[in-house]
Amino acid sequence: MPISRNFVVPASAKQLRLPDAASKAFVIFISSEDPETKQPWCPDVRASWPHIQAAFGGENAPTVSVVEVGQRPEWRSPENVFRKNWNVNGVPTLAKYERVHGEIVETARLDESGIMDEAQLRGFIG
Repeated sequence: MPISRNFVVPASAKQLRLPDAASKAFVIFISSEDPETKQPWCPDVRASWPHIQAAFGGENAPTVSVVEVGQRPEWRSPENVFRKNWNVNGVPTLAKYERVHGEIVETARLDESGIMDEAQLRGFIG
C-alpha cells in the first residue's frame, strides 16, 4: 500500500534508506490522533488528508511514509525531535528526499496549501 504508517523514523533524513541513486522517499509529517476524536488534532491535517490519499492511494503511486509529530503540547515544544532534527515547523509537511552527491537530502517540501493544490501536489510527486 503506498501510504505507509509502519515507518520507523530514523534520527535524521541522512539515515533514510534509499535502495538506489534514482530512488525518492516521500515523508508526510502530520499531527497525532486526538484520543477523544480519533482524528488528527490539527485542522489543516484533517483538511489535507484526502488530497494525500488521492495522490498516494493508487497502485502505481509512490509510497509516502506517515510520521506523527505528537500531541499539541509535544509538538509545540521547541525541543520536538521533528522540529530539531527534521526542520519541520508546521503540519502537515510533505517532504521529498533524494540522494545528491552520495548524501540523502531533502530536495523539496510542500505545506498544507501546496498539498491542497492538486496540480502542485502532482508536480511535486512527479
